[in-house]
Order: sequence, then C-alpha cells, then structure tokens
Amino acid sequence: MVSKESCRNEIRAAIRQLSDRCLYSAAKWAGEQLVGIEQDPSNFTPANTRFQRGSSSIRRRFSTNESISTPLPSVGFFQAATPLPEEDEAIDGDFYLLAKSYFDCREYRRASHVLRDQVSKKSVFLRYYALYLAGEKRKEEEMIELEGPLGKSDAINRELVSLERDLSALRRTGAIDSFGLYLYGVVLKEKGNESLARASLVESVNSYPWNWSAWSELQSLCTSIEILNSLNLNNHWMKEFFLGNAYQELRMHTESLAKYEYLQGIFSFSNYIQAQTAKAQYSLREFDQVEIMFEELLRNDPYRVEDMDLYSNVLYAKEACAALSYLAHKVFLTDKYRPESCCIIGNYYSLKGQHEKAVMYFRRALKLNKKYLSAWTLMGHEYVEMKNTPAAIDAYRRAVDINPCDYRAWYGLGQAYEMMGMPFYALHYFRKSIFFLPNDSRLWIAMAKCYQTEQLYMLEEAIKCYKRAVNCTDTEGIALNQLAKLHQKLGRNEEAAFYFEKDLERMDAEGLEGPNMFEALVFLATHFKTHKKFEEAEVYCTRLLDYSGPEKEKAKSLLRGIRMAQTGFPSMDLEHFPI
Repeated sequence: MVSKESCRNEIRAAIRQLSDRCLYSAAKWAGEQLVGIEQDPSNFTPANTRFQRGSSSIRRRFSTNESISTPLPSVGFFQAATPLPEEDEAIDGDFYLLAKSYFDCREYRRASHVLRDQVSKKSVFLRYYALYLAGEKRKEEEMIELEGPLGKSDAINRELVSLERDLSALRRTGAIDSFGLYLYGVVLKEKGNESLARASLVESVNSYPWNWSAWSELQSLCTSIEILNSLNLNNHWMKEFFLGNAYQELRMHTESLAKYEYLQGIFSFSNYIQAQTAKAQYSLREFDQVEIMFEELLRNDPYRVEDMDLYSNVLYAKEACAALSYLAHKVFLTDKYRPESCCIIGNYYSLKGQHEKAVMYFRRALKLNKKYLSAWTLMGHEYVEMKNTPAAIDAYRRAVDINPCDYRAWYGLGQAYEMMGMPFYALHYFRKSIFFLPNDSRLWIAMAKCYQTEQLYMLEEAIKCYKRAVNCTDTEGIALNQLAKLHQKLGRNEEAAFYFEKDLERMDAEGLEGPNMFEALVFLATHFKTHKKFEEAEVYCTRLLDYSGPEKEKAKSLLRGIRMAQTGFPSMDLEHFPI
C-alpha cells in the first residue's frame, strides 16, 4: 500500500530527474499531479477545497453512475515496489551542465557534440535525445520549405537511422537506462516498428514508471483493447493514469471515468483528472456537466490553454456565443500562438457564420502543429459549410492520416461524398465511422439516409439502421419518425402505427409540436378508423381539432367518416361539433 506521502516523495524525485534530463513536458505533468495530491484540509480555506474527497463536484456527479463500480481507495494504492534510480556520479558534471544549457537554448547539435565522449547513462541519453530533436527541428524546416500544393511534404527525421543503430547496440550491451529505452521506443515508433516500440516502452515504464512521456507514447501504440491487455505492466499508481487515458482513447468512457474516480482518492486537487473527466463526459455528450467542469477548471487555473479547445466545442454545440467570445478573448490574451487558441477563435468565427475567418484560424493552428487533429477536422466542417467539397475531403483525409481511429473525420468524409451525390462512397465512410463509435445515433441515421437515396434504395437496410439509432438513444427523434414513414411506404401499417405512437409519446413528453405531430395524428386516426377502433381514432381526431387551418378541416373530415362508419348514416354537420 502506497500512502499520499510516499506518492509526494516519488513525484518530487521524479520532477528533479525528468527536468535534469530535459523531459520538461513529463516534469510539468508530474508537477501538476504533485500539487493535485490532497493536502491537510486545515491548511486550506473552503474556497480552495473544491476537489476534496467527499465534497468534490466531480465525485458527486459520478456517484450515481451505477456502471462505475471500482472501489475508491481510502489511503493509497497497491503497487509493485519500484525503487528510485540512483543518479550517475558527477564524472562529467561540467560537460553535462554545458550541454543542458545548449539544449535549453534549442542548440541541439551543440549539446549532442559536447557529450560525444561522455559515458554516463544520463549523458548518453541527453546526447541522443538532443540529436533526435535536432532531426525533428530540421524536419519541420523542410516541411515548410518543401510543402506541396496540398500542404504535404515527404520530409523525414534523417537522424532516425543512426539513432536506431546506436540505441539498439546500447540495449544489447545493457548500457542503456529507462530514459534511453523511452527514446529507443520513440525512434522505433517513428520508423513504423510498432511491436518493438511497445516492447521497449513497456520495459522503460516498468523500470521507471514516473516518465509520463513514455506512458503517452505507449498509449498511442495501443490501438485496440487486445493490444492494451497484452501489455505486461507492473502494478504502480502511474499505470492507473495510463489506463484511464488509454480507455478514453479506445472510447471505453465508463471504464475511463472509473479509473479517474479511483485516482481521486489521492489526487483530489488534480486539474489533469478534472480535464480528463470532462473529456470523457464530452464523448458521452453530457454537455451541461462538461461546461460546469470546465468553468471550475478555469476558475482554479485561469491561464490554462490545454484542453480549452474542447470547452469551445461544447460552447459551440450549445450556441453559447457570449461565453465562446469571452473564452476566445481570454486565450488570445494568454497565448495567441497556441494551436488550441487558434482553434477556439476559429470556433467563435464559425458560430458567427464567418467561415472564411474560421478557416484562416484553423490554418494558423496547423502552421503551429501540422498534426493537430482537431484543426483538420474542424476545417473540413467549415469547407462543407462553404460548399467547397474537394477542400473538405482533403482536410478530412489529412485527419484520418494522423489518426485512423477518428470517427469525426470518417463521418465528415461520408457527408462530403453524400453532398457530391456519391452514396456508395458515403456509405463506406459512414461504416468506418460507426466501426469506431457504434453507439452514436447520428452515425446510424446518416447511414440510413444513404440507404434511402435513389441510387441505393435499400429500405430494409435503412430500417435496420434507424432501429440501431433508436437503441442508441436518438435524442432528436429522427429515427422513430423515419421508421414510421418507411413502414408506411412499405405497406406495413401495424408497424407504422407502432412507431408513430412511440414518436407521438416522445413529442408529448418533450412538449414538441409541428408537422411530425400532425402527420402522426392523421395516420393514427386513419389507421384506427380503418380497423374499426373508433374510440382510439376519435381521440386522435379530437387532438387534431386543436390545430387551425387545414389540420382542423382534416380532423373534421375524419370525424365525419367515423360517425358514418359507426351509425351507417350520414353524420351531422360538424360545424357545430364542440371544440
């Protein structure tokens, strides 16, 4: 059992070691978790205890979720013993300090050159890490210089071959530490050797579990639950963070929420857990809860930019123009040259209907980060709005090149080809999107509409898709209405009546009115009249009398027919029918 104090000591040591090796992103992440550990409540005012166990707003939201059954820890986590590594003796301390200074100034080749004759594992890692980043820096420059008309280039990191050769030799001789194994895994991943990369990264995190960068690289290689379950990982509290993130990327949101709820037992103040929980809730389309959580997160960390693009998506979906304007202004003043900031501003202009400006900001985001997935997808959406289908298709294809598991890009491709009148292609891409997100009713509805097109006209397949949409909780009620119409078209009046009744119940429960309600009432009144169920038919006709215009005249006509069918004689003048 590991206590909070033990976690603090481990993280403090890890921050020093990660910073010393210039793994600043991992050190920053570790620092955020350090202050996220629940402190002594007596040292805090009530305003600073929003994440305290038992009173956390996040914990209250998920305490009613019956699917989350992971027990909460009371004092700590069980884990395998992982001793903190001993630092190398200061045999090359001056050279290392000079190299680190060069590294911090982004003079990577100079840093690598200074350490060319140093033999300690710490120096060896920094030498090769600096060389790797020098190659990455040159690759980015070549991408700008050699960029083609579609924004593509064949630039590669030219240091990968020599890095793989040298790191492989060091691994065989045992002259490599966990940080070197992490770098070796990154190089193997870049070269496409995913199996060996996973093995190297697993070895790295098992020997030194506090390097979040290694866990992140490993997570990106876990593209299926089978791969994830096959990893031979030691038990450690860092593994719980890894699994929470991996489950989220694999769209196992319930399991992800359970992991983060579990981790809150110690990391009660963690902004990272707050953000990850909000991401999972966003994927479950719980927008109201997500908005509240991001508001709390911004109050606690007002200059945070990470993950705020997701918050802007929520505000966009809710059409909260004023809140989105405020958020865009805030991130612009904080750091306007961040991809997230550009995406937030792009979302603001998109909501205002200024699609050209939105595209401009999404392009800025991509200049800052070519692999920024959200920007490619959102830019594709804007091109669809602008009816520029070829540009939309290119943007979506770039998105699926970056992440083949991104259902939004596949769905966007389907929409684009549907707009071009190519339902066979659209159907293929909708199927891809459903494969990655089978519980989204919108995707099933889109595929059903494809089956209904004149080129395909596969109504039975469309019915199957609409049924799946109903099972996936179609909040807009499109599926029920379409199921009723399709069964009516196929002459299956009993089935049509069943779905019209279901749709009518939904509209009554939500207080909705409109053409769909009128259509359902007319069909049901006619259907029950035909089957001589006059009482039921009269109920629906009476409801139609509440309308004005042609709806009321249709109801009167139906009631005349009901009276005639009941008595066998012409009915009385319904001008005097009590309304």
